[in-house]
Amino acid sequence: MKMKSKQYRIIISGGGTGGHIFPAIAIADTLKKRFPNAEILFIGAKNRMEMDRVPKAGYPIEGLWISGFKRELSLDNLSFPFKLVSSLMKARRIIKRFNPDVVIGVGGFASGPTMKMASSLNIPIVIQEQNSFPGVTNKLVAKKAAKICVAYDNMEKWFPKDKIVVTGNPLRNNIKSLEGKKEESLAFFGLDTNKKTILLVGGSQGALGINKGITAQLSSFKDNDYQLIWQTGKYYYDKAVEDVRNNGLEERIKCTVFIDRMDLAYSAADVVISRAGAMSISELSLLNKAVVFVPLPTAAEDHQTKNAMRLVEANAAVMVNNNATEKELLPVVFDLLKDSEKLEMLKENIVRFAKPNAAEDIVNQIELILNKQ
Repeated sequence: MKMKSKQYRIIISGGGTGGHIFPAIAIADTLKKRFPNAEILFIGAKNRMEMDRVPKAGYPIEGLWISGFKRELSLDNLSFPFKLVSSLMKARRIIKRFNPDVVIGVGGFASGPTMKMASSLNIPIVIQEQNSFPGVTNKLVAKKAAKICVAYDNMEKWFPKDKIVVTGNPLRNNIKSLEGKKEESLAFFGLDTNKKTILLVGGSQGALGINKGITAQLSSFKDNDYQLIWQTGKYYYDKAVEDVRNNGLEERIKCTVFIDRMDLAYSAADVVISRAGAMSISELSLLNKAVVFVPLPTAAEDHQTKNAMRLVEANAAVMVNNNATEKELLPVVFDLLKDSEKLEMLKENIVRFAKPNAAEDIVNQIELILNKQ
């Protein structure tokens, strides 16, 4: 197509967490493959992780002075109106200078001002909503969007039905097929090929509720012949290592602050314990894994519980509440590992939530908009 040789100019806005940044970068990478001459600019929030991650992925980024409005009483809220006005003005200046053909919002603090200003300047906007319960920003700008790319069905409760396209969530490039990697994975972590393996991922900062659940019943590993890859996060690592040593479980429980080789960690796992962020769910669905979700209770609008319940209701996952981990988490996981029939059912059902071509499908929608310009 001749249209593909045009030098499109595209802004992608949002961030704050890996759940927003990974899909944004995956969309940018796919746009670059399809339109090699395209100029892509990111707009993020100052002092948030996108200001580091996006340049490392090879894209320029500009930062807005913006943060979230806290629901509880907080002195930080006093500065929110000033941050919002500042961000709206800066977003407008960036957009006018860059003159994009389309603006894509992936959620997060910076997305709101950017999408609002793009809409006011009559530039088409595309929303990418990762969760089953949309964020405030995306709900506010939805009526102005040209397309809304979502990961779950039944999103017309919040978005105009005629604008919704179910695409799934684009995944980071290092999560690929795990076929044939099991033995390599277990060797990488120094684990026994004859034992079933649990993988605990709580995000880069760890997950306190999940970590406490493991610590509370760590001694039960002595009566159950399983092994564990435990991503503790940096704040819990020293305690986890000490507790594992005190219980004489160093051979079977491997603690790490952060897992760089997630492909090998997933490949090693027979059961995964995870928060219920949208990107985690998308990865675990694509990789066909049996999962015990422990939703983060402080997530906005309790969206992680809503995400997890979509899968629980479809017999595609198990859920343990964050406040019940110390009594219930390991017993639930051990029972699941003993029930091969249930394990297979969960794996069979979760894969139905997978959308392996999400980035391509989102870029297809963007291309339709570009072709209209």
